[in-house]
Amino acid sequence: MSRTALVTGGSRGIGAAISVALSNAGYQVAATYAGNDAAAAAFTEQTGIKTFKWNVAEYDECAAGISKVEAEIGPVDILVNNAGITRDAPFHKMTKEQWSQVIDTNLTGVFNMTHPIWPGMRERKFGRIITISSINGQKGQFAQVNYAASKAGDLGITKSLAQEGARYGITANAVCPGYIATDMVMAVPEKVRDGIVAQIPTGRLGEPEEIARCVVFLASDDATFINGSTITANGGQHLV
Repeated sequence: MSRTALVTGGSRGIGAAISVALSNAGYQVAATYAGNDAAAAAFTEQTGIKTFKWNVAEYDECAAGISKVEAEIGPVDILVNNAGITRDAPFHKMTKEQWSQVIDTNLTGVFNMTHPIWPGMRERKFGRIITISSINGQKGQFAQVNYAASKAGDLGITKSLAQEGARYGITANAVCPGYIATDMVMAVPEKVRDGIVAQIPTGRLGEPEEIARCVVFLASDDATFINGSTITANGGQHLV
């Protein structure tokens, strides 16, 4: 029986590429989404990957959603914490709501998804927790105090889970993408986008599939001894 992978925010952008790559690698994949029903339906029709709707910022929704996935597909062996949002503003203009929305989704959402799955992984003596952080969680970014804090926090969660899970056959690792050619980035004005690319030594944006390949490797048996690590995939823009 193939292993089951659950990808949050898995029907669009980087998440969609991850879902497809895991499916192509032989995993049974479930993808979550928060609100775009049309995009999720189109993704399922195109790929055959089932989608499930819930808000990762709500613990009870996560627990109920995970139970549904496990009943329909099987116990979750690989969790990819990919769902994330931005609410950018310079710090002096940032509202409490903008702070809370980002922290609740990007940071607390990782807890909300991992916590209900963790006991089963411990019992089965196998698990992969892979969290998509960000270059801006490593270096910070103007007008992204909330986002940078959430993504830096994801790295702390990853390192701590790695230490707790190791004896149970569970690894926890992170991927920090740089600027990737998703719909969100491509919607940025060309002049601004050109300025971003000028900061990347490889001279281009990354592709979602390049991040997906990092995830497939971390999910595999070949990555058993890699634990508590961060793969930095940013074209050399920020060296850690």
